[in-house]
Amino acid sequence: MADPSSYRPKPGEIPDSPGVYRFRDEHRRVIYVGKAKSLRQRLANYFQDLAGLHPRTRSMVTTAASVEWTVVSTEVEALQLEYSWIKEYDPRFNVKYRDDKSYPYLAVTMNEEYPRVQVMRGHKKKGVRYFGPYAHAWAIRDTVDLLLRVFPVRTCSAGVFKNAARTGRPCLLGYIGKCSAPCVDRVSAEEHRELADEFCDFMTGRTQTYIRRLERQMGEAAEEMEYERAARLRDDIEALKKAMEKNAVVLADATDADLIAVAEDELEAAVQIFHVRGGRVRGQRGWVTDKVEEITTGALVEHALQQLYGEETGDAVPKEVLVPALPDPVEPVQEWLAGRRGSGVSLRIPQRGDKKALMETVQRNAQQALVLHKTKRASDLTTRSRALEEIADALGLDSAPLRIECYDISHLQGDDVVASMVVFEDGLARKSEYRRFQIKGFAGQDDVRSMHEVITRRFRRYLAEKEKTGEWTDGENGVGGEDGRGGAGTLAGPDALTGPGAPAGPDVLTGPEAPAGPDVLTASGAPVAPAGLTEDDGRPKKFAYPPQLVVVDGGAPQVAAARRALDELGIDDIAVCGLAKRLEEVWLPGDDDPVILPRTSEGLYMLQRVRDEAHRFAITYQRAKRSKRFRSSPLDDVPGLGDTRKQALLKHFGSLKRLRSATIDQICEVPGIGRKTAETIVVALARSAPAAPAVNTATGEIMEEEPGTMGSSGEPVRTGAPDERRGQET
Repeated sequence: MADPSSYRPKPGEIPDSPGVYRFRDEHRRVIYVGKAKSLRQRLANYFQDLAGLHPRTRSMVTTAASVEWTVVSTEVEALQLEYSWIKEYDPRFNVKYRDDKSYPYLAVTMNEEYPRVQVMRGHKKKGVRYFGPYAHAWAIRDTVDLLLRVFPVRTCSAGVFKNAARTGRPCLLGYIGKCSAPCVDRVSAEEHRELADEFCDFMTGRTQTYIRRLERQMGEAAEEMEYERAARLRDDIEALKKAMEKNAVVLADATDADLIAVAEDELEAAVQIFHVRGGRVRGQRGWVTDKVEEITTGALVEHALQQLYGEETGDAVPKEVLVPALPDPVEPVQEWLAGRRGSGVSLRIPQRGDKKALMETVQRNAQQALVLHKTKRASDLTTRSRALEEIADALGLDSAPLRIECYDISHLQGDDVVASMVVFEDGLARKSEYRRFQIKGFAGQDDVRSMHEVITRRFRRYLAEKEKTGEWTDGENGVGGEDGRGGAGTLAGPDALTGPGAPAGPDVLTGPEAPAGPDVLTASGAPVAPAGLTEDDGRPKKFAYPPQLVVVDGGAPQVAAARRALDELGIDDIAVCGLAKRLEEVWLPGDDDPVILPRTSEGLYMLQRVRDEAHRFAITYQRAKRSKRFRSSPLDDVPGLGDTRKQALLKHFGSLKRLRSATIDQICEVPGIGRKTAETIVVALARSAPAAPAVNTATGEIMEEEPGTMGSSGEPVRTGAPDERRGQET
């Protein structure tokens, strides 16, 4: 615990101007980001008597080890920079709203030649029109099913669409009139896009136009005695009215607005948002956050606005935003919102009428969300705390292991040997910090040696990060490494990969640290190098933070290997244990007998959860590598030959075997293949000529590959390979 006076800036060093400030911990990790109209006045509040600070603010300033600031010219610029840094650094002491679920949207992919209506979650994509969010995906499907009678827009996937176009037969929706079937040219691309535009117009609230048009067409059909057509139009009108009933009118003046309500207590706050478009509630969502500092309702609203509209532009930001309290000051926030929308935005508190009544409804939803969250969280916190305490007691640790890392080795009969590292903080998985490794130090199957290599590589990198920050000054203890790759054995390329397709998160961040322009000053007032150009720029490094406990999947041999790796690096302040699968025994280094935790122990359950997650992550990576290896082809080595031309070659010749026997002139007949590329293909295939066919020594029969077992690369695949039948993944 640091004393704030040890890093307090000297009097007069802090400028009296707008800016954004950052508190960092001893590992140089950014733990809090804030903005201020006057940096001098705002920062002075943090360095008063600790007894007068809010408990969470006191915890923050005692966790921090330094403070620095960036001077900007306006409060709007400070607001933008604060949002960028909170998103980039994910500081642990900042207000961070957590979605209580991943909300689905009704999306229309207007960026495609034939727009598609579908359910989408996650980040919004350019060129796609979104409606919602909805509480449930089935609510979207019910609405779409009704609207397809009138607006028969495509809803099928790309694969189904291409297959229908190839066979000339539409899917079931095309036969029953709920799709205009552009796949078989029943309508042109332009006509189908017009349908998609009308669908979007209806969803944005322009409903009466289409209903009146259908009623007019129904009357005309009845006058002409086309009663079947009139009946169909009547059913279409009923379908549209039924879809409209699902979103009752709440504001009679067809207002476009977002209503934000906050329910809070001393520890947490819940935010509810209703999205009203055309006077109807089109979507609803909710967030919950810990109040990590003393903060007003207006400040909570400001953070909610940042989260809501930080990535939005244009009409996604409504003309009117109704809130329970205004940020102080409100002008910069309004100016920022107007900049996101491109026109004026009204940010105000409703005082009377329908809008105030609707705000009361949103407020009740927020209050219920907070009560529900507290009911769930109380149970979760109690259980996790008890589990960590039991682990600490069983392993003889001084305190509960708030950060646990678990390692597992996976392979198939000694091939594709990989390892995984998963991280749990406060008993919860932190997937952004998962890592995976390829075992490069040796070939073959040796779990103990593999575990030693992985632990060595991970913590050698940790020591290197400490050396960069000046926390580790001893040049020995394995920091330089003996593998000839320089300090800490840098894990570039295949040696260290981030998690499964997810953003690297708070530990691996890219991009510029701050917009160009503002001066960045340290607590001493000295300028620092521009963001993104220094090694120590505050961005968390991949392996910069040590765990309190290392768990390995295995028994005494694996635990001994992990402990030996740490000892060789001179690390003696990290506990190690192993969890054996057979009897779920917990092994400690140097002990002849395992620790047996009760089967009902929450601590054992948490260790099992950590171990199983490491196993899942490792085996997923191992299977992916094996699958990629099986799909490899000699054509992969031909420079400049992409997937499209590979498929064209295989389609033209039928198999890789026939392609091998083809001449250069025959290969040049394939569209897109020139003579130089054909010559390169011939050379590549000659280098990878298949081995001689297998022969049955008892009968003298040549063992041909079974027909129909071509891999995706075009190579024959033996379906009964012994290692596939008997191999066991570990």
